[in-house]
Amino acid sequence: MSARSLIVPVAERLRTTNAYVVDSLLAALVLFAVSLQWIFPDEGDDRLTWQGWLIGAATALPLVWRRRAPFATACAVSVATPAQALYHAPPPDVMYGGIVALYTMAALGRPWHRRLMLLGWLVGVSVTMMHKEEPQPFEYAFHLLSVVCAYGFGVLARVQRAYTAELEDRARRLERERAADTARAIAQERSRIARDMHDVLAHAVSLMVVQAEAGPVVVRSDPARAEAAFDAIATAGRDAMAQLRRILGVLKDPRGNGGSWRLPQPGLAELPGLVDQVAGSTGLRVELRTSGTPRPLPPDTEVAAYRVVQEALTNTVKHAYAASAIVELDWAEDELTVTVTDDGRGPAAGHGGHGLIGIRERAAACGGDARAGRGPQGGFRVAVRLPVAVDREAALG
Repeated sequence: MSARSLIVPVAERLRTTNAYVVDSLLAALVLFAVSLQWIFPDEGDDRLTWQGWLIGAATALPLVWRRRAPFATACAVSVATPAQALYHAPPPDVMYGGIVALYTMAALGRPWHRRLMLLGWLVGVSVTMMHKEEPQPFEYAFHLLSVVCAYGFGVLARVQRAYTAELEDRARRLERERAADTARAIAQERSRIARDMHDVLAHAVSLMVVQAEAGPVVVRSDPARAEAAFDAIATAGRDAMAQLRRILGVLKDPRGNGGSWRLPQPGLAELPGLVDQVAGSTGLRVELRTSGTPRPLPPDTEVAAYRVVQEALTNTVKHAYAASAIVELDWAEDELTVTVTDDGRGPAAGHGGHGLIGIRERAAACGGDARAGRGPQGGFRVAVRLPVAVDREAALG
């Protein structure tokens, strides 16, 4: 077992223990260390006196409050240590209390407190050594080096603590940012699912309502047409159920292991089928026109283009009372413009409520924009600009 594996748990345990308990134990240890020299004096040294012991205790006992009042503790130890040395009862070989006080000041003290205490101890040690009987050069070096080392270790402890606090603060900030990103992603996903469900249900229900209203009118006079109307209702319902399964399947199993029925989201390739479905189910004349050179789009842009056309046609069927509609795909070098124009009652009847809001949100999510209003020849027009892959990155920032 390595020394590090033994020291690290002990250090962690001390860090979490009550500060007064740790500092009291440290003060008792310092008092024991300074007492050893008096209890077991070297040959020729002065014997221990109660006055000397009190002065030695004065270098140790203030350490109990070293973290609560570091400057006051250092001042008390700074007065008691030279008094102990000058009293000759006997003078200490090592400034135990002073080393701990200097370390604490360097680690916890204010800047000017730290500098003042370091300068004071360097000067005080030098002056005190001058009053010692026959001081040796190595004693100067030893005591001055003890002061500098204790202060240096305190500086290292302060820097390490500041570095650790900065890392912890950064970790907390990253955690908050990660939580905010997660919440934002969840909100965006919920909004996307809500838009998809609205588009799917609104489109299917609109087709079903049109056919349901027509069915009773022709059920006796034209049974074949009535049967076709009911078939269209069933087809629209099945299509809506299939698309809802795709949408809700993401919520049930985000890893995509749920089964073969989870098909890809519809894109531009499915637009002809959508146009035929609307025309065949509602009697609305719908024409699909394409200009320019088609190019691959990101999957979410493909879905957005399909849903825009689906919602615009749904609004036409529900609100415009139109006879015809034109769906145009205009491919430019850096964008695709999707336009749906009808010959209905115009903007007053064309406000699609949540539908138009969803169209604008879909366009914005892909880096584009949407406009809706009266068409050039009357009726109502929805125009959506969707950037292609390269320009889309710049539009989204």
